[in-house]
Amino acid sequence: EKGPQDRALGHTSSDGGWLGTERLKMKKCGSQVNSQACNGESVLLDAAGSGNTACIQLLLDNGANPNLPSITGHLPIHKAAHAGHYDALKMLIPLTTKKAIKEAGQSPVHSAAEGGQSRCLRLLLACGFDVNYRMNTRNSENYRDMRRSALYFAVSNGDVECTKILLAAGAKTDLDPLCCLLVAVRSGRYEIVKLLLEAKADVNCYFTVVSDTVFPTALQYCLKDEVMMRLLLNNGYKVERCFLCHHDNDIFTK
Repeated sequence: EKGPQDRALGHTSSDGGWLGTERLKMKKCGSQVNSQACNGESVLLDAAGSGNTACIQLLLDNGANPNLPSITGHLPIHKAAHAGHYDALKMLIPLTTKKAIKEAGQSPVHSAAEGGQSRCLRLLLACGFDVNYRMNTRNSENYRDMRRSALYFAVSNGDVECTKILLAAGAKTDLDPLCCLLVAVRSGRYEIVKLLLEAKADVNCYFTVVSDTVFPTALQYCLKDEVMMRLLLNNGYKVERCFLCHHDNDIFTK
């Protein structure tokens, strides 16, 4: 069952620390442990977001479902990873099914990267989560840039540490409509650009969504940044493509 009353009973308690734990003990006979608020968030999801391991354990012991998604598709494991609650995440990893994550359309690796939680990111990767898991179309469409990869979150946040962790784990640099390298160049993130180039990111990549020419996209982002331009040129930038244009070729061939 879902409703405001469930929210008042369970959700407030799960956010309330040790006092909340005692309240849960008192109310567990009357409150549905898998109740959801109007936004689909369960009591366990709230507890995961607050990092209260005592509440999480109590809820699990009383039948809370760690694979129950909110309306947005997020699971308790996503909430714990995003908030950086390492111990809560350790509890939820072995209980969260691959099926639930697939249906959510987003890996907790995305959540940890988005939240800048390097310690949680290392834990997830050490436990075998796919560093190159791509968000499904539904979740990707929540972002204007249609991002898909965890690496994109780290790069767009300017997060050097998480970028290093993901690249060291084998993250691919070309899984998104707008390549991670272009994001870093546009933002003037020199250190991240260097990391991506060291990981063999294509320096001559294009943003094909808005361009159908061979004019190097990255150059457009650093015309006024000599340092960035030199960095790209020294890593194999194909300058000659700046002078190629296949548009209206028929005019010159008639």
